[in-house]
Amino acid sequence: MLNQLEANKQQWIGLHKSIDTWLQERQKLLVQYCQLAGLAAAERQDKRLPESNAISDFCETLVDYVSTGHFEVYDRLMAESNSQAEQSRLEDELYPKISASTEDALAFNDCYAEISNESELSEFDVQLSRLGQKLEERFELEDQLISAYAKQL
Repeated sequence: MLNQLEANKQQWIGLHKSIDTWLQERQKLLVQYCQLAGLAAAERQDKRLPESNAISDFCETLVDYVSTGHFEVYDRLMAESNSQAEQSRLEDELYPKISASTEDALAFNDCYAEISNESELSEFDVQLSRLGQKLEERFELEDQLISAYAKQL
């Protein structure tokens, strides 16, 4: 995912300031995800789970990222769209799928953002892995959105 992100950043850099900022936020999210996934796997050998502050930091970045997409980037790209047909296609095909992944991200946040004890983390690594899959799907959809915008320019 990080390699694909870097390739996309190179392709779309300077296209739109909000896209540049958003892709930087995506990179931060991915780095935190990888660190958290690595910590979870390494610490599991010791029967411990990642520190709760690493999890809450990740959850904060996750919510910020999905919020930025919905309330800043998507709206801005749609407002600047030159094609009503393309705008309708994006609204009908991509947004419902992206919205579903937002629900998944928010559900993960609700479960893990404010954990108070280790017993609440019994399914953490499984849920983190599922979230990673959902994020990968989301990034592909968002990339389609950005690509459609770039084609209009």
